[in-house]
Amino acid sequence: MAEEDDPVLRTLQSLRGKICDAKNLLPYPGPNKMRGCFCTVSLDQEEVFRTKVFEKSLSPFYGEDFYFEIPRTFQYLSFYVYAKGFMQRDLPVGKVAIRKEDLSKYSGKEHWFSLQSVDPNSEVQGKVHIEMKLNELITDNGSVCQQLVVRIIECQGLPLINGQSCDPYATVSLVGPSRSDQKKTKVKKKTSSPQFDETFYFEVTRSSSYTKKSQFQVEEEDIEKLEIKVDLWNNENLVQDVFLGETKLSVKVLRNDSSHQAWYLLQPKDNGNKTSKTDDLGSLRVSLTYTEDHVLPSNYYISLRDLLLKSPDCKPISASAAHVLCDICRERYEAVLPVVRLLLHYNKLVPFVTAVAELELEQTQEANTIFRGNSLATRCLDDMMKIVGKRYLTVTLKPVLDEICESNKPCEIDPIKLKEGDNVEVNKENLHQYVQKVFNSIVHSSMSCPTLMCDVFNALRQMATKRFPGDPHVKYSAVSSFVFLRFYAVAVLSPHSFHLRTHHPDAQMSRTLTLISKTIQTLGSWGSLSKNKLSSFKETYMYDFFKSFQEEKCIEEVKRFLDEISSTGSKESSGVEESLILKEGEVHKRAQGRKRLGKKNFKKRWLRLTTRELSYHKQPGKEALCTIPIKNILAVEKLDESAFNKKNMFQVIYTEKLLYVQANNCVEASEWVEILSRVSRCNQGRLTSFHTSAYVCGSWLCCKATSETHAGCKPCTATMPANIQLDIDCDRETERIYSLFTANTLKLQKLEEACATIAVYQGPQKEQDDYSHFTIEDSRETFNTIKHIREVTEKLLEHHETFQKKRSTSTKYGSEDNPIVGKSSQQQ
Repeated sequence: MAEEDDPVLRTLQSLRGKICDAKNLLPYPGPNKMRGCFCTVSLDQEEVFRTKVFEKSLSPFYGEDFYFEIPRTFQYLSFYVYAKGFMQRDLPVGKVAIRKEDLSKYSGKEHWFSLQSVDPNSEVQGKVHIEMKLNELITDNGSVCQQLVVRIIECQGLPLINGQSCDPYATVSLVGPSRSDQKKTKVKKKTSSPQFDETFYFEVTRSSSYTKKSQFQVEEEDIEKLEIKVDLWNNENLVQDVFLGETKLSVKVLRNDSSHQAWYLLQPKDNGNKTSKTDDLGSLRVSLTYTEDHVLPSNYYISLRDLLLKSPDCKPISASAAHVLCDICRERYEAVLPVVRLLLHYNKLVPFVTAVAELELEQTQEANTIFRGNSLATRCLDDMMKIVGKRYLTVTLKPVLDEICESNKPCEIDPIKLKEGDNVEVNKENLHQYVQKVFNSIVHSSMSCPTLMCDVFNALRQMATKRFPGDPHVKYSAVSSFVFLRFYAVAVLSPHSFHLRTHHPDAQMSRTLTLISKTIQTLGSWGSLSKNKLSSFKETYMYDFFKSFQEEKCIEEVKRFLDEISSTGSKESSGVEESLILKEGEVHKRAQGRKRLGKKNFKKRWLRLTTRELSYHKQPGKEALCTIPIKNILAVEKLDESAFNKKNMFQVIYTEKLLYVQANNCVEASEWVEILSRVSRCNQGRLTSFHTSAYVCGSWLCCKATSETHAGCKPCTATMPANIQLDIDCDRETERIYSLFTANTLKLQKLEEACATIAVYQGPQKEQDDYSHFTIEDSRETFNTIKHIREVTEKLLEHHETFQKKRSTSTKYGSEDNPIVGKSSQQQ
């Protein structure tokens, strides 16, 4: 938490979306019209996500979800479609570029975008720092002329070229109706943030009407005619230089000031802004949700957080603040998640879920429909299982799903869908083997089921039995409807959505997983039904397939499993905590202990973080080349680009040495630093300071200290007090809840009016359509809760306005944090 006398407003960006499919892509010229194609997601020009290659289709279906925190500012979110190259570079088919300001237009829904051509002159990112002055100059003959002084100070965030930092230089041009003078900086080697600090001088001609004055003033007609254009280029030596971006600023900015200094975002070339015909390039269907949270210091959320944490104890539960939020946001599924995460962090989720489930059970008339709808109780349970059960799924399903996906045997048993040459009996046997492996993994996994899930299942079981005492099977259906139908069956169907597989499966494997999921769902329900399930199948081929299973044995195994995971009795433990993978991926690592710079010092490695250790390997599945116990990590910090002239670098400081790592992009680097910091946050001997650069050639590049053991020159970054295991930032979740309340003020007002009406007329007004979808058990209690919600949200609104005013006054337009967009002449 930030100190009260120095509060900090955190701006956190995240992006969630899905690359669905493309259609009518442009055929590749030549005899082979179709090539494998893939899609990427980029922040400006930095690729942060890539789908798998879809083979030989002009209308590929990707179906790949993505989610990441955005660690930096950006101008465009772009989607690129590439054709896979053979013995050459991949070829861009087209792109979709969305300005950051326009993301809200498409947020939360699918949209078809026409592909635009990929113009090199429009592929830009970064910003440039420029200073400009206008001076009087007396020439040798005594006449007065004017000198325009332009200083190119530095750039930041230039793109990588072929995966490497570029060799940038800048050209500076004075452009007018009858002149175009150009000058050039020196080339800076291997850097995306070059420090130029070069000054250029241009003589400016005055009109004949000029008369000498004590103070130099710029005349209107001169200002309109001149502008400075700064272009950034990558020096390619033997081939044509690559355009990196440009900006233009009019001399008009000096009308009122003798000098002007500001940061400018680099823009595409003029011809890069022109829209070309896109009808023949195809289109891409994408779903995306961009979120920007402005999170206040923790102490500002105390009142709202306390009000929400009282929800499980509120009588009736429908009058609680958490229930009111979910009631007014009933059609918005994302409203439930922050409530679940917040209550989960403070160990308040089980009593809240129990209370809302009990309310639903009171309205359920038949035992066979128990927890089948999309209610608040089922949505809370769904989110809870996805959060708490993430590792449980990994342990139970990932090994068997990896085996199934890698063997990929044909399993189609529908006679209509069989291909020529398929043997249905062989396919049945393949499917039976796959189902049996998944089923066995599930029913023998009760020892790994998280305690929190077991506690909830136990509560559901007890309530269901109490509600329907005459039904001996309801104690099983109350649990199986969640663990089989909403948890395991969904994870088998879409393993990539649960991080069990990297990419969406291909068509054949997707069909296999659909059949497995359907079978597992059915087997899981057998233990809760009294009649023979085979009689209820609509498809004959499924009826025949299920005859191959020993029904009585399956029923007993399902019942035993459901009994075990809904029991409050303590589970036996081996006493050894199982090591689980938290994150892994390809990186470039610098050889440890090297004291000199060199290209060969960096090698490609597979980095893996588990609950016990950090290790790197030559390839996935190979033995570890180095292992660092988590308890030995003293700090994890980002590294200045100047250390090795490489972007996205971070360092792991541990008891023996320093580990320098380069991630593939800014998102990956941020995720590695975040999760490593969290798992090591409570280690003894954590450092309080660190060096921002490297120790090479006998000194630290950052502070020039010569001793390798010299104390760091910068304080270590403080990690947020979040739940490491579940990765919950409670202040951020409370801010999202506040945003949901403010965005649904009208519905909150309607609910308040409904409570007032019911209280006045001593009964519910059934004829009021506007009130019928609200759950109001106690109108007075609900009314009082809404009153408290209004009070705390209004107070938070005041705090937000105060912080925004401070930010707007402290962050000047044109500063490093708020660079000028586009031509400065348009900003005047």
